[in-house]
Formats: sequence, structure tokens, C-alpha cells
Amino acid sequence: MSAVNNEQALVDGPAGAIDVLVDAPESPRGIALVAHPHPLFGGANTNKVAHTLARTLRDLGYAAIRPNFRGVGKTAGTHDNGKGETEDMLAVLAWGQQRFGFTASDPVIIAGFSFGAYVQARVAHQLADAGTPAERLVLVGTAAGHVEGARQYDTAAVGKDAIVIHGSKDETVALDNVLAWAEPLELPVIVVPGADHFFHGRLHILRDIITQRFNFSEATA
Repeated sequence: MSAVNNEQALVDGPAGAIDVLVDAPESPRGIALVAHPHPLFGGANTNKVAHTLARTLRDLGYAAIRPNFRGVGKTAGTHDNGKGETEDMLAVLAWGQQRFGFTASDPVIIAGFSFGAYVQARVAHQLADAGTPAERLVLVGTAAGHVEGARQYDTAAVGKDAIVIHGSKDETVALDNVLAWAEPLELPVIVVPGADHFFHGRLHILRDIITQRFNFSEATA
């Protein structure tokens, strides 16, 4: 597939420049916005899980955009516990839609890992409230409940068609935290046996789950 690999750009955001990486097929069907893990614990848009999400969604036909959160790389500003990061993601989405010639009604995939999943649940909520819901939400290692060394995450509710993936041996966000968040939402959680928080040695399983779920949705549409 012909693609623009790791193109870097600076996008105007609420707190200044936002550093983004773009992976796009030749004729994208929509935008995929990918968020990385916690910036205060080394998270960046080059994280392997965020990279896997972006490349998987690119291969599914979307222009995948990976912003750096505030204070990471060339992105301006300081960490804002999710509030400012949500505003930044929405600004990047608007930039991506303009850049690739899409409107707000064209397909949007929202994906995130760890703290990035927490932020993307907020982004998805705002898009739905604005009447332009995302086509699909992909959340991996979702920060929910009490996370040791970080804080308490009151993760936003998401729709039942969200793809939620978690490792059975996640040492950062306990699987029980995510199940407790998902249970009242009647939200299925895909558990990868033996996977830690960063899916070491299991990134291919992550890719395969997402690809299969997307292909199944298209086949049954």
C-alpha cells in the first residue's frame, strides 16, 4: 500500500503548536486519531502500542494521525490531566479533516492507549454531543479507576460498539478496574491472555483483533 510514513507536522492548538505524525494511505476513507500513553511517565507518539494502532488503522484505509500530548516532543504547553489534551485532540482532528478534504460527517476512528484511551473516551463523548459521533472507538489498556503512581480516572462512558482490549497481566491498570468501568455500560472487553500493559510480544495480536473486528463489521454491514 502506498503510504506517507511518519510525516511530521506542527498543528496550531489551544496551547500552541501540536507535534503530529501522519501515516496515510494513498486514498484514505477517513481520519483515525491515535492518542499515546501518559506523558509524565515517558509516553509519546512513538510508543509501540500507539504506533501499532496507527499502522493498523492506516492499513485499514484511514489517515492515521498521532499527536504528542502537551509538553512532549515539539508540542507546547504542560500536562493538563486530560482536559487540555481533549481540546488538543479535537483541534488535531479538525486539522486532519481539512488536510485530507473530509467534512465532519466523514468517517472518524478514535483510538487510544492507556492515558490516551482515557482522553479518547472524552473526545468521543464530545463528538457525540456535537452530533458528529466517531464511526468507531478503539481503547487499549484503558486508564480507569485508581492507577498506582498516577491518579483516579473517572473514565467517560462509551458506546457498546467500542473495541476495548486489555491484557490479563496488565501491571499498570488492573484488569478489574476496566471490568468495573465496563460492567454498568454492558460493554464487552477483549482480554489478551498473558499480555502486560504494553503488550510486549503480543502487538501482533492487538493488530489482528482490530483488523478482524473492522473486517467483520464491514462484512455484516
